[in-house]
Amino acid sequence: MPPTSPVDPHDFTPAGFRDRVARALPRLSDGEAEASDFDLNPELGQHVGRAIAAARPAAVLIPAIARPTVTLLFTQRTQHLSAHAGQIAFPGGKTEPFDADPLATALREAREEIGLDAGLATPLGALARYHTGTGYSITPVIALVDPAFTPVIDANEVADTFEVPLPFLMDGANYQRHTRSIGGKDRHFYAVPFGKRFIWGATAGILRTMQRRLFAS
Repeated sequence: MPPTSPVDPHDFTPAGFRDRVARALPRLSDGEAEASDFDLNPELGQHVGRAIAAARPAAVLIPAIARPTVTLLFTQRTQHLSAHAGQIAFPGGKTEPFDADPLATALREAREEIGLDAGLATPLGALARYHTGTGYSITPVIALVDPAFTPVIDANEVADTFEVPLPFLMDGANYQRHTRSIGGKDRHFYAVPFGKRFIWGATAGILRTMQRRLFAS
């Protein structure tokens, strides 16, 4: 991956962030996976090929709120969900047959989960797909969102929304490597704690990919 230019405070303004994404990413990417839940667990390497082949396509929207200093908006999932209950995520979900592309999936899910009208979101580009250990191949789509947007959440799926300043998330020093025992085996994953919020798993993995792709020197 070619190094990006040094970080400047202008990079975190709406105009600066839009320019940096334009330099680093295509408008939409559906290429090979750049990252996955398997990256920190090389002992699972023999399973990666099978997992990728069987993965279900999905997409998430990374809503970059166009404040003077850009923030990213996250959702906190409700506790009663059967999968990933209570975890922090980006709005998104599995691709439906009627979705034209990952952008359509991401915008549809964002409207359903947080009430985001597509007219308030300007797509900037997409990261390469991220494969999860739970069997999804996620295309993360970055969009600049009008700061006038006020989330209207689907209380069945989303318990809360919150924003984190982009400079914090794009600083590699804020990422930690954690380990949990799953099925009697240690599994490693990224986390980026922010105050009382603990962002981890696939969401942190996508963020780490974004940080490296856009801001790694």
